[in-house]
Amino acid sequence: MARTAGGYFLKKVLFIVSEDWYFVSHRLNLATAAINKGYEVALLSKYTIHSDYLDSLGIKTIDWPLERKSKNPLLEIKAIYHIIKAINFFKPDIVHSVALKPVLYTAISRIFTNIDGIVLALGGLGFVFHSKTKYAKFIKFLLTPLLRVLFIGDKVRLIIQNDDDKRLLESFRIIREDNVRVIRGAGVDVNMFTPKHGYNKNHLVILPARMLWDKGVGDFVACAKHCIEHRINVRFALVGDQDIHNPECISKRQLKEWVKTGAVEWWGRIEDMVKVYHAADIVCFPSYHEGLPKSLLEAASCELPIVAYNVSGCREVVGDGENGILVPFRDESALFSAVLLLLNDKVLRHSLGKCGRKKVLEKFSYEIIFKKTMAVWSEFQ
Repeated sequence: MARTAGGYFLKKVLFIVSEDWYFVSHRLNLATAAINKGYEVALLSKYTIHSDYLDSLGIKTIDWPLERKSKNPLLEIKAIYHIIKAINFFKPDIVHSVALKPVLYTAISRIFTNIDGIVLALGGLGFVFHSKTKYAKFIKFLLTPLLRVLFIGDKVRLIIQNDDDKRLLESFRIIREDNVRVIRGAGVDVNMFTPKHGYNKNHLVILPARMLWDKGVGDFVACAKHCIEHRINVRFALVGDQDIHNPECISKRQLKEWVKTGAVEWWGRIEDMVKVYHAADIVCFPSYHEGLPKSLLEAASCELPIVAYNVSGCREVVGDGENGILVPFRDESALFSAVLLLLNDKVLRHSLGKCGRKKVLEKFSYEIIFKKTMAVWSEFQ
């Protein structure tokens, strides 16, 4: 154990996340809360622009030469070696690894290291477990027995964000049920994502997500085109960047073609998302599957009504008729009707938004999620 002002750090925690931008957007508050509680924190990640910022917060940064899209065995072995090296250097009491590739490689590294506790967090089961493509099925066929072996033992905890994913993993018998914990999302800063009490002159519907086919971007564009056909005065904006390492990535050419039709705008990645939510009237999020989308928590915290497909992850955040509208999966007509209903009913938008904020305060604040995560870490003490 290392020193605090009173003597010693409680524990050392090593986060393993593929890219620093994802850590900043989804796990930074967890890390800073841990530091405030007396933990010493390090991050193994591929760094782009955030290393100096993270260092300034007291987070020890360790570079990880990981390529998410790589299929080169030598590069993958190198990535695993760097996990082993980081663990031997930092000597953490707990390793907290996030997303499928870091989770898999951390579990492999466990064979060559001695760690008191390993926490493996999956934001969602993603492309491998949900895609119907032959490639995804083949990877799943190879991955399932490997995970069964790697997840054996009392020192492993797997965090899943929704009950549907938990049941799916149980059906594959990948890990013992008593080693699985459900923590619903990464939480939201309710003091930052606050409501705007004002009037937006022009209606704006947004989709805050990465530009992936399975985020329902095509369905969102179809909804926007229906509004044009019905001469409805509203703007639709895609708010998010491409993810070129994801097999579901939408090409820049396709995005530009949609913009040329006049149906949608593509804003790319926006750092000040609070400003975006305050400019919007509705979040339309027709994703095909989720762990538990942070953007919906942020939207709800800002009192925005949400329209989404009735799929895993989304229904954990959106209660139908409570803080938004859930529509049948891939029913583009129902999606359009739900958006149109909200566009035409300001009172309904307001009441749904109010309920969304209340729900976030009760279930999804950073403080609540941190306490639940701390409870998992404490299982190894």
